[in-house]
Amino acid sequence: MDRAPPRAEGGIRLPQQPADEKLLDGIRVLDLSRILAGPYCTMTLGDLGAEIIKVERPGGGDDTRTWGPPFAGGESAYYLCCNRNKKSITIDLKHPRGMELVKELAKSSDVIVENFTPGLMKRFGLDFETLRRENPRLIYCSITAYGQDGPYRDRPGYDMVLSAVGGLMWITGPEGGEPCKVGVAITDVLTGISASGAILAALLRRERGGRGQYLDCSLLDIQVSALANIASNYLVAGKEAQRWGTAHESIIPYQVFQTKDHPIAIAAANQKLWIRFCRVIDKPEWTDNPRFESNPKRVENRIELLALINEVMGQKPCDEWVKLFVEASVPCGPVNSMESLFSDPQVLHRDMVVEVPHPTIGSLRLGGVPIKYSETPAEIRLPPPLLGEHTDSILGDVLRYSPEQIAQLRQQKVV
Repeated sequence: MDRAPPRAEGGIRLPQQPADEKLLDGIRVLDLSRILAGPYCTMTLGDLGAEIIKVERPGGGDDTRTWGPPFAGGESAYYLCCNRNKKSITIDLKHPRGMELVKELAKSSDVIVENFTPGLMKRFGLDFETLRRENPRLIYCSITAYGQDGPYRDRPGYDMVLSAVGGLMWITGPEGGEPCKVGVAITDVLTGISASGAILAALLRRERGGRGQYLDCSLLDIQVSALANIASNYLVAGKEAQRWGTAHESIIPYQVFQTKDHPIAIAAANQKLWIRFCRVIDKPEWTDNPRFESNPKRVENRIELLALINEVMGQKPCDEWVKLFVEASVPCGPVNSMESLFSDPQVLHRDMVVEVPHPTIGSLRLGGVPIKYSETPAEIRLPPPLLGEHTDSILGDVLRYSPEQIAQLRQQKVV
């Protein structure tokens, strides 16, 4: 029987009771990553039930812990967004004893995720070839800016830089305007999602073949692959890309329009939708106009048609237009702010806002798990950890260290 988890006031679903079985039960991930791409990857695996051991540097931890304001309970909102379902242990990787601790943890881990610059893990003695000698089933995922080889191998990089180098910034921004970055670090997010998928595929292959493998995952490669039809336009036809703002270069109307009070996104992406669109805005004669009768004609006469549409759209408020277009089955929606997004009834119904207890914040609101599983639901079991919150329990439960041994490591400032 399906369980129906209780809902808090306002329709926010509270965390589910633990599922009887999780997709990644028994999988341990040693997370040596920080910032966003790596932590997003390991958070995704944690949502699926894997045990995530997040290794952080003593005294500071993940860089994003200080990326604020805003802060809550001493933790930055940035850090909180991508570190749930993890346990935090602090280890000084520059200390020889710290390197040995990581090696010990790697022996009992299924996956390692790291995003240090190429070659650094080898200098630490924590590279794939070294660790696989003790654990041949280890899956080792390295996330870097440009990959493990090539002329840019040693260059550092952040999402914003890679969105520029990877072509995304070239196609983002107002028509005729300057290049813009996407409002969220989407290259990092895409890389984290891609890396988690690669790890899952490697885990499946390991279960069939019995061996681990090395995964070389770069932000540049992921961003280039994500250009999709824009890349194809150039590779197939030599067509250079340009910025279109919210518009589409080959479909009209497919963009944001300003209504009487608020912008609305409309996607009339085929001829049937175009006919419905014209009926809703009370311009049925446009469907017979030779300048607008087909999508190629609409693209050819883009400036004239968009001026006419903008004039009509400004005559009614957004909510009224949404109601009319929804009734006509024309894809549309308001351009939501964060406030309107996280009070949207569909977002709440789909459990995309959850509340979890946190030791310093109290009740912490987080974004929900995006994929719904019928048999083994993903869930938020642990809030984002405090720095080093689980150091003693990991050393004791995983490595079987005694309290005296742990105290000695602290005295030596290894942990």
